[in-house]
Amino acid sequence: MRERDLFGLHGFLPHNVTTLEHQVARATRRLEALPDNFSRHVALREIQDRNETLFHAIVAQSLEDYLPIIYTPCIGRACQQFSQIWTRPRGLFLNYDDRGRIADILSDTRWDDVRVIVASDGGSILGIGDQGANGMGIPIGKLALYTACGGLDPACALPILLDVGTDNETLLNDPDYIGWRHRRVRGADYDAFIAEFVTAAEARWPRIALHWEDLAGEDALRILSRYRERMCTYNDDIQGTAGVTAGALLAAIRAGAAPLAQQRVVIFGAGGAGCGIADLLSRMMMAEGMPPAEARGRFFMIDVDGLVRHGMAGMTDGQASFAQPHDIAARWNVADPAHVSLSEVVAHVRPTMLIGTSGQGGAFTREIIAPMTHMPQRPVIFALSNPTANIEATPSNLLEWTDGRAIIGTGGPFAPVVFGGRERPVDQINNSYVFPGIGLAVVAGGITRMTDGMFLAAARALAAISPVSTFQEPAYAALLPPVSDLPKAAIAVARAVINQGQAEGVAPPATQDEIEVALDRAIWTPRYRPYEKAVS
Repeated sequence: MRERDLFGLHGFLPHNVTTLEHQVARATRRLEALPDNFSRHVALREIQDRNETLFHAIVAQSLEDYLPIIYTPCIGRACQQFSQIWTRPRGLFLNYDDRGRIADILSDTRWDDVRVIVASDGGSILGIGDQGANGMGIPIGKLALYTACGGLDPACALPILLDVGTDNETLLNDPDYIGWRHRRVRGADYDAFIAEFVTAAEARWPRIALHWEDLAGEDALRILSRYRERMCTYNDDIQGTAGVTAGALLAAIRAGAAPLAQQRVVIFGAGGAGCGIADLLSRMMMAEGMPPAEARGRFFMIDVDGLVRHGMAGMTDGQASFAQPHDIAARWNVADPAHVSLSEVVAHVRPTMLIGTSGQGGAFTREIIAPMTHMPQRPVIFALSNPTANIEATPSNLLEWTDGRAIIGTGGPFAPVVFGGRERPVDQINNSYVFPGIGLAVVAGGITRMTDGMFLAAARALAAISPVSTFQEPAYAALLPPVSDLPKAAIAVARAVINQGQAEGVAPPATQDEIEVALDRAIWTPRYRPYEKAVS
């Protein structure tokens, strides 16, 4: 009532003053009455635009229930329909026609407190491809998780969509499409536009964390390589996916998978995510003493043209690091030496770990998995593609085909599977175990660069808090903490990243006690702050 007096609000509001707790309960009842999770996603986005405190208080009451609604799997459909469901601008849409004035746009005082940016060009959204300006759903969703899981103050978060056009015919012909109706800009013009944005952002916010999301594969690795030594920037599809996968593998080894030195890894899908996973896992092997050539030789990457081998046309730099010898097809005596298929690779390699980042639903079959079923150690199978329709194999099938021996992880949420009369958890190998902690480390620890060592540190921090460590029956233990413990995971990751940053000289020195105080101060919680009227 005092604030109504101060700001002249009497008459504009009904008499009853409700608490945040009551508002959460009322909003939750309304959300539960909606017919499906997509309807709930739309309703929550409207609440987020109207009242961020209420939005985050709703999500905080049950991360496990709301994470699939505000992000995967609902976010895929939300991007496809973004032009139809958006009601209010959020963040920045930087259009290709804004060249020459990006610095002016970023200079607006409303962005003074920004510390973390999530930027996307909508070029490769999850497994649904080019969504143009509709891809803004991804930066908005990711930043919601930075707050929900990592405690980032929403005032410090800025979603940005770099609208360079789209090659999606459906969008170009959609009268409701909110983006630039133009074919996607590529090549030198695209790079120049990105350079102007990065230069402007770097000048505007010298201590920013710039998180790239869902860029097309040919752009993602190039942009990361170009700017990672210049500012604090990282690509979550490449490095975040790698960090959580590495952490889950370390936990899987405790649960009966082959030791790291014995791992043979087949990765189906040699884009940015697949290359990032191979790079970080190989670095983890090298850190344990394995020679670089041997470590890289443990990885067999499969793209649209089959097994990646030296001499293949169109290889990216990321793929080239893990290319197998050109004559491997002849040595294996495969049916078509020009295209070595997934089934042929698995049959000859007999991998200890199979990872899917292909976006090809159902790509892992019983016949393909069969060579992995009779090894002494438990096979690790991570089907990481999103949305759910694009997953390479369902958890229930993978358990059935391996007689319950497989250690399984998925990119999206799955309910536990009952096998052999026992319930088995299905780990969601989701980037939300890593990137919120990265953001927290940047804000609390003054990180100035993101290094590969930091993602290794994040992986080890995740493995250290794995339930496998304390569960009496590892076969029935989860690899990663429950989704409800994501805030605790973010703190563990942030602590490890800050310590690693100090060791590498990219974070200011601080005692452990000072780090803990800084982490505590950096965490925002949803509550109504008291308002006073400024005296002019």
